[in-house]
Amino acid sequence: MGTEGESAIDRAAARLLTAYERREPTGPVREFIGATDIDAAYRVQQQVIAHRCAAGAAVIGRKIGLTSEAVQRQVGVDQPDFGVLLDDMRFDDGDVIPMGALLQPRAEVEVAFVLDADLDEVPDDATLRAAVAYACAAIEIVDSRVRDWDITITDTVADNASSGAFVLGRTRRSLAEFAPKDVTMSLDDDGGRELSTGTGAACLGDPLAALAWLARTAIAYGAPLRAGDIILSGALGPLAAVQPGQTLTASISSLGTVTATFSAP
Repeated sequence: MGTEGESAIDRAAARLLTAYERREPTGPVREFIGATDIDAAYRVQQQVIAHRCAAGAAVIGRKIGLTSEAVQRQVGVDQPDFGVLLDDMRFDDGDVIPMGALLQPRAEVEVAFVLDADLDEVPDDATLRAAVAYACAAIEIVDSRVRDWDITITDTVADNASSGAFVLGRTRRSLAEFAPKDVTMSLDDDGGRELSTGTGAACLGDPLAALAWLARTAIAYGAPLRAGDIILSGALGPLAAVQPGQTLTASISSLGTVTATFSAP
């Protein structure tokens, strides 16, 4: 992109990092990189992640975003993307997640995969399945540094695919024990209200198809998936709003439950 392009990427990254540090939403970064240049958006994401890692965070996996048509409609984006999971985003089942670390959180329920093999080459189905050590239920708390979720595809990609936090369930299943595309999901709050429902097929037709998409795309961007990576494969149903002091419990058939509790004001 040349000098002008590099400065645009620098300005976009600086805007997002300032939002992280001040805990205040900011304006869209498409003002700098445009609304369609996805490669530029990933370069912004890489710069933001490099800065956060230099400050002490560690990469522990990836997340796939915008895999559900329902979520795409909710945020006005029409294609999947990916972001990076950092160790400071992870919470254990039942932990209290500090609301002060989030800006505009929403929750979605996903099948998470944990890998036990590198995926350096575009995998066929057998290789992909063999690379999965196990799957578990997950709640991802998506968040946007862009004020009022006023995002295009480049805004969310640059903003680490609108990542916030995530919680993994305790039940682990191998792919020999269940079919991810066949699962059903529900998300309830602590008042017993059902906030979201969905199926494995809502995630690009099959969460394993989402994982295959990520494996190909990660290779294309020069950062293949590695053994030990946690992969959040994408939403099984619509996003749900998150309130301070709330507890959300997700149930996924074959994978059990996972709970996310948020601190009170």
